[in-house]
Amino acid sequence: MKVLHLSSARTWRGGEQQIAWLHRGLAQRGVQQWIACVRDSELAHWCAREGHPYLPYRKAAAINPLPGKRVADWCRSKGIDLIHLHDSHAHTYGIFAQSLWGSRCPMVLSRRVDFPISPHAFSRWKYNHPSVRAIICVSDFIRRLLHSDLDRPERLQVVHDGIDLERFRFQKTGKLHRELGLAPDIPLIANVAAIAPHKDYFTFVDTAAALAGRLPKARFLIIGADGGEEAAIRAYIEQGGLGERIQLLGFRRDIPEILPEMELLLFTSKTEGLGSSLLDAFACRVPVVATRAGGIPEIVLEGQTGLLANIQAPEALAERVLELLNQPAKRRAITERASEFVQQFSGGVMAQKTLAIYRKVLEPR
Repeated sequence: MKVLHLSSARTWRGGEQQIAWLHRGLAQRGVQQWIACVRDSELAHWCAREGHPYLPYRKAAAINPLPGKRVADWCRSKGIDLIHLHDSHAHTYGIFAQSLWGSRCPMVLSRRVDFPISPHAFSRWKYNHPSVRAIICVSDFIRRLLHSDLDRPERLQVVHDGIDLERFRFQKTGKLHRELGLAPDIPLIANVAAIAPHKDYFTFVDTAAALAGRLPKARFLIIGADGGEEAAIRAYIEQGGLGERIQLLGFRRDIPEILPEMELLLFTSKTEGLGSSLLDAFACRVPVVATRAGGIPEIVLEGQTGLLANIQAPEALAERVLELLNQPAKRRAITERASEFVQQFSGGVMAQKTLAIYRKVLEPR
């Protein structure tokens, strides 16, 4: 089987990490793969470092037929059997490859975002295009969300995110405390996510403000690349007088090393497909407090693998944080159950389920 993964992302977020885990899992199962990605993107750099075959292209406007031509040409020259579309713009390019440039490769689409399909005619056409043989939803919430918008909802399949369980181990090294010049007993409460609107870091800051007086030693960390709101969040932190309590650490490649140092992961998204950082925390035995956004309750099981609060509810989130931090027995029980629960979310399991969908798509019709 020859598979072309198509991505239009320039930065590295959860979706790109999932491509990496999927690529490895499929390679271990004998699938030959190429990754078509934006020139000089983080995914292109990753492919170059890891020695994986990749096909760079220049990205212009979303409604641009030229990347679609490149995709069609690659399908013919490489003998591609199936295209996996990993984001919205990639979806558009794949449809152009079919409709304008004569590609005949069946396509599988990944859907990670938890909002409805746009009512715009072009979006409806894309999602109901006959060449898209399966739509892989990262959560059952997304599957249910899309169901009524599709002519053939039976194409919807759920495959949860996976992580490299060997990479995330429970081992506190003290690296981050030393880097930040903090004593080892200073509790760190963090969110690991891009600073983007749907991650709702305003609520994270408001929750930190609600906890500041009750956790006087705690430091709050924002770990993630700028997704368009970093300047606004920095200004909001300063406006609230929290500059000494909240630090922005930017994008980090050493999450498996520093995550076990966290006292708690505080995940404040207002929309979320699933939230793979939550799985990372489970694997590191870091307790989780999160919002009930999107697919989050499918993995943060209330009172079992973490605690939940409503979206944009900083006071409620603060109370849930205190509930975990002030009840050591409950905290230990939850982190232990989460550590067991996450074993079913390995990258290998995710790759095996995805490969089963590929095989079904490629069966003679």
